[in-house]
Amino acid sequence: MAARSLASLTISFGLVSIPVKLYSATQPRAGVSFNLLHAKDGSRLRQQYFCIKEDVPVARDEMVKGYEFAKDQYVTFTPEELKAMEEKGSGAVEITQFVPEEKIDPIYYDKAYYIAPDKGGAKPYSLLSEAMRRTGRCALARWAARGKQYIVQIRPVDGGLVLQQLLYADEVRPISEIDIQTTEPKGEELKLAEQLIDQISAEDYDPSQYKDEVKERIEAAVQQKVEGREISISPEPEKGGAQVIDLMAALRESLNKAPAKKAPAQPAATVKEAAAADEEKGAQRKPARRAASSEHRKTRKTG
Repeated sequence: MAARSLASLTISFGLVSIPVKLYSATQPRAGVSFNLLHAKDGSRLRQQYFCIKEDVPVARDEMVKGYEFAKDQYVTFTPEELKAMEEKGSGAVEITQFVPEEKIDPIYYDKAYYIAPDKGGAKPYSLLSEAMRRTGRCALARWAARGKQYIVQIRPVDGGLVLQQLLYADEVRPISEIDIQTTEPKGEELKLAEQLIDQISAEDYDPSQYKDEVKERIEAAVQQKVEGREISISPEPEKGGAQVIDLMAALRESLNKAPAKKAPAQPAATVKEAAAADEEKGAQRKPARRAASSEHRKTRKTG
């Protein structure tokens, strides 16, 4: 099924304009969702808002948005006032600078989109993608949509471009707020840890190797319920408290239990070359053995 575009945008790159179409890169509704029902008769429930002061339900046409500037003190805004403060979307994505891609910490990554060239945009789209790939840089740009202003990253991926919405600085907590106690690792422990990392390392990330097992269990249970079958519930094993372990012993045991590292696969040409070389060596060795046997027989006759 062909993907449907979400919007048409124009990326400005200096004096160059690139018409593009925007596509969702993720599936936010891929999880299993449940509805709240009345246990007595199985009917859907409707959410209601209650006034804390009067303890009565409030209709939507009686609601107004307010901002709490102090404890239990609010300033209110009308829908017209809120609308006037929104950023007006223009469909323009203005590139402001280019930076090395590795300089952007993934902690700032928010939602991702694919962008593809629209009519007349193939040539400048390919130019921007290839230029960023060669220079090892990505673009930072401003984008206004849904009444908000976003900072986005544009980077080349697999022959195309990804528009990655970024979080603002004040939306990311600094790690300095977390109390982290560190110690100096011992040399032998560090060596074993490095061996363990090397043993279970891979050169590429294959997302298909990982499955959402919780989602699969829920879907299987839903299907059983639909078919009128009861599901069996096993009690969870009791979890003990945190254990103080011997770090060296744990590292050694981990190395013993870790799967052996696979040798990198050889290209077909290399395998054929190796087989041919083995054949040639074998052919060279066989005449030598025959020659040695003939010489040995001559010596025995002379004796």
